[in-house]
Amino acid sequence: MQICGVCSEHTPKYKCPACKIRYCSLGCYKTHKEGCLPVEQPAPIHPEATDYFNTETWSVEDLLHEENIIDKVPLQRLKLLGQSKELRDVLCNPHLRELLRSIDSADSKADAMKAAMQEPLFVEFSDRCLKIVENEAKSLTCNEAEVF
Repeated sequence: MQICGVCSEHTPKYKCPACKIRYCSLGCYKTHKEGCLPVEQPAPIHPEATDYFNTETWSVEDLLHEENIIDKVPLQRLKLLGQSKELRDVLCNPHLRELLRSIDSADSKADAMKAAMQEPLFVEFSDRCLKIVENEAKSLTCNEAEVF
């Protein structure tokens, strides 16, 4: 089991987009960002090497098929987000909807997410999404245990 890279006490829920350290809360994020050292991407040696980088926008389908993601949430559990009345109620907030649109349309999604994590409304939204997905994961684990 992983522990928070900042406080070393709790299970991490988030990952810093700049340096990839895992942290558990907004407080740990704020502490971490003061001394965050972003991981630099190596520059291509040959100009033709840039052809290998995809400059097109990504889609949800692209992410669903990536095998190197350690925090991948199964599609079945993602669908629970769309079925949650609690989440739909939170999404009625026009400020949250505008914030989500700005993240979606941002050139640098990592920077937009970093800024959004400073907004208590967005942190509340993120926590509710995680709660829905994680609660389902726990109940699936309990149901699997009952089968055995």
